[in-house]
Amino acid sequence: MKLKNLLSLLLLATLWGPSFLFIKIAVVEIAPITLAALRIGLAAALLHVFLLFKGYEFNRSWKFWKHVTIAGFFAHAVPFALINWGEQYIDSSIASILNGLTPLCTVLIANYAIADERMTPEKVFGTIIGFIGLFVLVSPNLVSGMNASVWGIVAVAVAALSYGIAIVYSRLHLMKEKPLYAPSSQLLVSAVYLIPFALIVEGPVVWTSLSWEAIGSLIILGSFGTALAFVIYYRILASASASYLSLVTYLMPIYGVALGVIFLDEILTIEAIIGAGLILLGIMIANKTITIPLGGKKTINVT
Repeated sequence: MKLKNLLSLLLLATLWGPSFLFIKIAVVEIAPITLAALRIGLAAALLHVFLLFKGYEFNRSWKFWKHVTIAGFFAHAVPFALINWGEQYIDSSIASILNGLTPLCTVLIANYAIADERMTPEKVFGTIIGFIGLFVLVSPNLVSGMNASVWGIVAVAVAALSYGIAIVYSRLHLMKEKPLYAPSSQLLVSAVYLIPFALIVEGPVVWTSLSWEAIGSLIILGSFGTALAFVIYYRILASASASYLSLVTYLMPIYGVALGVIFLDEILTIEAIIGAGLILLGIMIANKTITIPLGGKKTINVT
């Protein structure tokens, strides 16, 4: 493990992990879809300025723009809006834990879409453990009846599923593109259709009514939590394996939970702690970070 890569990984987790805290602050004053549109628009502008300085030229292939439009819808527009909406009803710490379902959702979707990503016993077992963790998280609300908290959890869980769809789709159709070109284009296209949609659904933002906390959170989300995080992500990917990069999944909930408890006085229930532990355990088993003898490398075609 190179020290440079380790420090970059910690930096990436530091950029992504607090996002749930800043979403929780911003969504109090900025409507969910509008917050997603503004975050995406700011990040797209910053990334394209960065790429233009590096000699970036727009890809003129219609297939490329078709693929980035689809990938951007599932990678940014849908999950950003759902997480924003969900955090109106659940703690930021719970949202950060639920985001950890993304690798498990990716494993499930990849089994059907990618020939060399079939389910192994480890992946099956890890996925089952992870979704048991999700059930434990939801269980207190199920006992008391369906309420806004349950729908908030469902929204963030569906966002993780959307991320999984985007990851698999990008691997199938955008893997050959230059690093950072495809995701910056995804953000650009997402901003083009999400900003007008937000204006129609939620109306214009009254900037004079916003607090500096909300505006600052938006700026941090767009510039650091999205634009700079993407730059760091692809720099790590250039010198380290994708499996190494996936370790950031284990770090993000730690940041999210700690910041929510410290700055927002959020309280972690025993169900949240057990659920988080099971989700992380499931991810580690599925990624073979923890080795459990479950039958070797035999693949399972889950249909």
